Amino acid sequence: MKKLLVLALFVALASLSVPALAQKKLAIAADATWPPMEFVNADKQMVGFSIDYMKAAAEAGGYEVELINAAWDGIFAGLLNKQYDAICSSVTITDERKKTMDFSTPYFTVRQAVIVPKNSPVKSLEDLKGKRAGSQISTTGTFAITKAGGIESVTFDEVGLAVEDLFIGRIDAVVCDDAVASNFIMENEKYKQALKIAAVMDTPEAEENYGVAVRKGDAETLALINKGIEGVKASGKEQELIKKWILAE
Repeated sequence: MKKLLVLALFVALASLSVPALAQKKLAIAADATWPPMEFVNADKQMVGFSIDYMKAAAEAGGYEVELINAAWDGIFAGLLNKQYDAICSSVTITDERKKTMDFSTPYFTVRQAVIVPKNSPVKSLEDLKGKRAGSQISTTGTFAITKAGGIESVTFDEVGLAVEDLFIGRIDAVVCDDAVASNFIMENEKYKQALKIAAVMDTPEAEENYGVAVRKGDAETLALINKGIEGVKASGKEQELIKKWILAE
C-alpha cells in the first residue's frame, strides 16, 4: 500500500512539473488603412471586420494571434522575409498572387466600386475613359483601372489619400472594394455630402474573395488558419461580424 501511495504521489508531482502545452502563436499583418475591414480607431487600436475575424478564428482554431500593422507597399515582402506568419489585409485571392503565396479558405467577398463627385455624370468604369482614376497601389482597384484601358491610373499609398484627392478635385474617381467605398461615403460627413458611389461591378466574374495569405508551402500555418475560419463560419460568429462591421453602415 505504501508503495502505491508513493507511486501515486510521484505521478502527481511529475504532472505538476510538466508545463501545459503552449498554444502556437501566429503573427498576422494588416495594413490598417482600409475601413471597415482593418483600420486604426481614435484610441490608436487596430479594429475592423478582418481584425475581429482573426481574433475569432484564433479562438476557434486553438492558437494565439498577434496583429501587426504593416504598410501595404511592403506587406508581401515582409511575409516572404518571415517578419510575420500571415497577412489578413483584404487581400484578394488571384492566380498571380497564388504563384508566390498560399491562401486560406475565403472569408469575405467584394466587388470593385467607383466613387465620384455627386455632380459627376459617370455611371460605370467605362465612363472614366480619358479621365484620372485613383486607387491604392497594387490593389485590385488598380488592376481594374489598368484592365479597362484609356483611363489614367493614379496610385496612392492609402485609399484614404485617393478619396481626399477626389474630394478636392485632383482626380475624377476612386476605384476600391465596395465595402470600403461605402464606409468612406457613409462614415465621413464631408464625403457623404460631396461624393457618391456611381457603380459597383456586379457581374459574376467581378466577384473577389478575400483570403489570408501565408508563405508558399507553409502547410502548418495554413491548416491552423483554415481550422479557425471554418470554426467562425460554423458557429455563426461570421454573421455577427458582418452585422457589426458591414451591415451597420
